Amino acid sequence: MIINFYSTLRDIAGTQSITLDYPNGETISHIIQKIVALYPDMHYELLDDNNMIYGHVHIFVNGLNMTLIKKNSSETISNQSTLDIFHAIGGGHHTGEIHLIKKRLAFDLF
Repeated sequence: MIINFYSTLRDIAGTQSITLDYPNGETISHIIQKIVALYPDMHYELLDDNNMIYGHVHIFVNGLNMTLIKKNSSETISNQSTLDIFHAIGGGHHTGEIHLIKKRLAFDLF
């Protein structure tokens, strides 16, 4: 599974993307918990005090925004999936990055 980080998450991970091997059928929630175990500083960016994924965190699985498809994180995904993870940011130099992400993801869908 390829996991791409954007903005602050990329800074915390120290890399743009990582490749991890998870069994098929893992939930988004479990994968986020495993990412936080690898990068503890991401906890504050991704999870609230109850270890629930913040509403402003966007997780795309193979180009589909899971936030818009389901209001929970119980969707299971394949080990061959690509995850794009970023949190909402406004203004500044990061705005162009979000537009590029959306453009790339839209291209991947068609």
